[in-house]
Amino acid sequence: MTEKISPRVDIAFKKIFGVDENKDLLISLINSIVGEEDQVKELTLLNPYNPKNFKQDKLSILDIKAKGKDGKRFNIEIQISDEADYDKRALYYWGKLYTEQLKVTEDYSLLSKAIGIHILNFTSIPQVDKYHNVFHIKEKETGLLYFKDLELHTIELKKFSENAREELVDIVAKVTNSLDMWVAFLTRHDLLNKDHLPVGLDSPVLRKALDVLDVMNFGEEEREVYEGQLKWLRIEANTLKKYEAKGFEEGIAVGKAEGKAEGIAVGMEEKALKIAKELIAKGMTIEEICRITELRIDVVQKLFDEAVVTSIT
Repeated sequence: MTEKISPRVDIAFKKIFGVDENKDLLISLINSIVGEEDQVKELTLLNPYNPKNFKQDKLSILDIKAKGKDGKRFNIEIQISDEADYDKRALYYWGKLYTEQLKVTEDYSLLSKAIGIHILNFTSIPQVDKYHNVFHIKEKETGLLYFKDLELHTIELKKFSENAREELVDIVAKVTNSLDMWVAFLTRHDLLNKDHLPVGLDSPVLRKALDVLDVMNFGEEEREVYEGQLKWLRIEANTLKKYEAKGFEEGIAVGKAEGKAEGIAVGMEEKALKIAKELIAKGMTIEEICRITELRIDVVQKLFDEAVVTSIT
């Protein structure tokens, strides 16, 4: 059976949400993320996906830029790997989205709100458990939102679904709103059948997205880019398995070296602590680390607190 295309790979993501015939899908996705004041009824794609131009533009076209009827600008991108200085990159792209609205002779009053939406296939904000975070510029003491034109959203997919062994019933139990639905699609599309969607996921836009995914084809250049990005997903998926096996095998080795049965338990715990520190550095959440290492949450929290102190001293 042919492997399903993953919507988490940026080229597939743009072929689903970044074409005029699927603007209803993009509108649904945006509206599931932004607040009531920024809901979209109509929008114009500023850089629609065009396979004919892909060969020369493939390094820069995989984000999605759109403009609402009221002038608000949206930049939506999916980030498959954790690159250095991601936070600075996010601000840079937001700055371009805002400043590109004006021509040289135009007045600042014409500038409209710019909203950046970053869908991340990694954990970028380990300090909080929720997968959707919204950022503004606010006054430090009063919390006054004065510069209202800046808004950045992060959607961390791993905080929604990390366990590859989850079943459909587990995913459905997490879905309480339309954003949960779209994140379920992005993370576990392999469990979804457009002809038999359970309650909570039975939506016309989701059925259409699954149908688009089923019939999607790639040209030669597109396939090359897709396969390269898919490799990152596979490497990342194998990382957890590697750490789980590594912790057990090296713990046993330490126990044998000490020549006593209880040494195995000691070795396992020492290795689990070492692995936990490595996973904290990689940005994983406390819950993920507890699941992988089987350490108590208070032990991992202490390691996390120590890592934070070390980073600021």
